[in-house]
Amino acid sequence: MGAHLLTLVTFIPVLGGIIIAFIPREKLDAIRWTAVAATALQLLVSFVILGSYDRMNPDIQMVEHYSWIPAFNIEYFMGIDGLSLPMVLLTPFISFLAIFSSWKIPKAQKGYFSLFLLLDTGMMGVFVSLDFFLFYIFWEVMLLPMYFLIGMWGGPKKEYAAIKFFLYTLFGSVLMLLGMLALYFSLEPHTFNMIILRDAAPEIGQKLLLGMNAAKVIFMLLFVGFAIKVPIFPFHTWLPLAHVEAPTAISVILAGILLKMGTYGFLRISWPVLPSATLWFALPMAILGLINIIYGAMAALAQKDLKKMVAYSSINHMGYVLLGMSAMTAAGMNGAVFQMFNHGTITAMLFMLVGVVYDRAHHRDIDGFGGIAAKVPIYAGVVALAWFAGLGLPGLSGFISEALCFIGAFPVFTWITIFATLGIVLNAAYFLWSYQRIFFGPLNPKYENLEEINKRELWTLIPLAVVVIFLGIYPAPMLDLMSGTLNQLVDIVKTAGMMAGF
Repeated sequence: MGAHLLTLVTFIPVLGGIIIAFIPREKLDAIRWTAVAATALQLLVSFVILGSYDRMNPDIQMVEHYSWIPAFNIEYFMGIDGLSLPMVLLTPFISFLAIFSSWKIPKAQKGYFSLFLLLDTGMMGVFVSLDFFLFYIFWEVMLLPMYFLIGMWGGPKKEYAAIKFFLYTLFGSVLMLLGMLALYFSLEPHTFNMIILRDAAPEIGQKLLLGMNAAKVIFMLLFVGFAIKVPIFPFHTWLPLAHVEAPTAISVILAGILLKMGTYGFLRISWPVLPSATLWFALPMAILGLINIIYGAMAALAQKDLKKMVAYSSINHMGYVLLGMSAMTAAGMNGAVFQMFNHGTITAMLFMLVGVVYDRAHHRDIDGFGGIAAKVPIYAGVVALAWFAGLGLPGLSGFISEALCFIGAFPVFTWITIFATLGIVLNAAYFLWSYQRIFFGPLNPKYENLEEINKRELWTLIPLAVVVIFLGIYPAPMLDLMSGTLNQLVDIVKTAGMMAGF
């Protein structure tokens, strides 16, 4: 078992989906609890991986490396390091809790939970793959389940939202495929092995492709594919609609995990394999991060729909990740990956809480509530914690990661960082203003009998709240996991930059 932990943590959900396929559709409890068991077992294996991980070793660990398609040098190559481990922990954690948020799915539960578990496997596979071909397969595996989960179980505009998500992501995938093939043919013998590609970065950087520097061309092809997932402005327009139309649990997965696949792709592939192009594009990346921060916050401030406000807040918060990782400093890189993890837990809380009130009020109009704290004080208290975490209150996890992003970026992009801090003020504005309109003032008579948050809903929120508070007070355990690998990545990029004259 110890030699195949990464295979187990990746494919356990698929096994759960296969079991669900043989359960009669009328046995809803059996279907639900099978999905719970699959994600719980996956979460348990992720904890075993954490316990087996050597924090002092920044290199790839727990390697599973086998020849897969030898004629084309394609390998089944899995491994983890300080970059992937936080995502390996986050994915089953969020998936396990999201299953409970799916308890009231009204139709075709068998299909829903089977697709959910397949989606889980696709996401996890991306974070443990070290062969680009294998990485790409898992990346694409994720696409179809998400399309159907939005298109079949979403809101009134579900078909349009699902098609828009599919087309955007497919367009990015085509360009990523071209970049992947260019990397494959750039070396002799041809390979998709990310470690070999990383070590051959100077050779790739000296080649020409279509009469231009190969590294820059490939970087831009991969950039579009990853940017759509983040999403980076102006590739973001699919996200708010997908969030609004998706079921609550799928919004949780979408914001909590899927968006991180984009920034993870940059750090796993673009940064180490194409370091000279990374430094060439560092300033534009920082500017795009600033745009995400300010635009996302201002768009959130303008929303009347509570779920759409939270969706735009994700664009805003991923801007901090872009700013931190573009600086190529130890603090910025650690802050960026820590923000990826923290945003996953915080935004999961936010979307779950939106789902709680929507189940009762059957609408998400911020101005349509009013004074409901008097009727649902426990719910109001949990929302306050999540809102404060979202705006980066000191003592909660979001503050630490955002501060590290600013600390890392300030020496490199001083003015961009100064303008980016305006995002903090705007964050506070849209979170506090929405909270005031929903919970304070005279009670709206329509909600005289509003039901308080129940135990099942609290069960999905309390573990997230514990993580947010714990990492806000004591972030060292997570930072210790990441720092060795990320510092090594900074050295790789900077060394390549010196050789290339940056």
